[in-house]
Amino acid sequence: MVRKAMLFFLVLVSVQIKGLAQAPTQAVAVPHNLKGFVPKGYSVLNVTRGDLNRDAYPDAILVLFKAGEERRSTESERPEKRPLLILAGKPNKSYRLVARSDNAVYCVNCGGQMGDPFTGISIRNGCFSVEHYGGSGWRWTRIITFKYAPAEKNWYLFKDGGESFHATSPEQVKTKVRTAKDFGKITFGKFNIYKED
Repeated sequence: MVRKAMLFFLVLVSVQIKGLAQAPTQAVAVPHNLKGFVPKGYSVLNVTRGDLNRDAYPDAILVLFKAGEERRSTESERPEKRPLLILAGKPNKSYRLVARSDNAVYCVNCGGQMGDPFTGISIRNGCFSVEHYGGSGWRWTRIITFKYAPAEKNWYLFKDGGESFHATSPEQVKTKVRTAKDFGKITFGKFNIYKED
């Protein structure tokens, strides 16, 4: 009886989570001095500010999405890409676009039954991380960190890793982290989250 109740509960949660995966993505408010960087047809999913290039001016990262991305990503084999823009701060409190990648953030449906896997961006001391969480019975995280190289004035893949565990055994966590020793020197612009190992 307990087993049937547990199975019913897991199925119910799975159905509820699957329903969430189809919810339209919600845009966030964009500061006035960043609106000009949002291309026509896109909205902003996330704005994060911090020190990206180790200078005296605050920088910003925008993660963008297209309206209806949840529908288009399921109707075709190719996911609707989510651009990530790196904006360097200038002395007059304006910004300039210094880098863009359409392959650094997973698509809205790439998280499986858990729904949208994107959980946020964190910035610290010239590094930024793109954070994801997804799965169904098996859950996973993926955190991709890029580090600024002042000599090249570019960001390079620093770490790519995460954890996995089964929902019924969350204490049994497997961790896998790769560094530049494993994958070599990869620029932010060349990194592709969709490319298999």
